[in-house]
Amino acid sequence: MQAPTVKFKTVDQYIAAFPKHTQAKLQEIRKTIQKVAPQAEEVISYNMPAFRLNGMLVYYAGYKAHIGFYPMPAAIEAFKKELAPYVTSKGAIQFPLENKIPVTLVKNIVKFRMLENAEKQKVNNPKK
Repeated sequence: MQAPTVKFKTVDQYIAAFPKHTQAKLQEIRKTIQKVAPQAEEVISYNMPAFRLNGMLVYYAGYKAHIGFYPMPAAIEAFKKELAPYVTSKGAIQFPLENKIPVTLVKNIVKFRMLENAEKQKVNNPKK
């Protein structure tokens, strides 16, 4: 998909804009995140699907040849070894469309991000 010309209002609208095969991968990522973080709020941020729980948790997006997964730089650093087979950058991971989504890895990264956000929450809002 090229840069979207549509300003997406819902995750369902976002996913529907892709070919069926890509939609299936996006739904798989979505459901995996929802299982790990059922209390997280699903939002559109930067015109892509995201989950928020004590701050932004993760983002994901569809592209022509891959699914982009954006769990913040600390998560990419923490899972560097497990992410070796994938193209990564400071804040992004590319899961090729022709491969299976690494569900266990996604779950572990989301759990890591939940802990990271919870710790930040404690530091920023200490109980008296």
